[in-house]
Amino acid sequence: MKRYDLREHKENFIPRMVELMKNEINDGENGIFLFEIGDFSTVQQSADCVKENNWTLMNSLKFNEVDWTVVIKKEKPPVVETTEVEE
Repeated sequence: MKRYDLREHKENFIPRMVELMKNEINDGENGIFLFEIGDFSTVQQSADCVKENNWTLMNSLKFNEVDWTVVIKKEKPPVVETTEVEE
């Protein structure tokens, strides 16, 4: 589990969150992201981003008066079993 403070990005934190999830978070691992709420649209944007990337939103909560925290799990890719066909 890794924690990232994205408050310096203001409402433009989504690209950095995606970059961190793809490059810094291993399959099966959780990332914790702290960002500014603003007008609350960023909360929905973060949830939409998680869904679009097939991650799991484990938790989403108000941290204090101006900050929000999300916990995102990067799922392990499914194991694909192959069977050989005898000729």
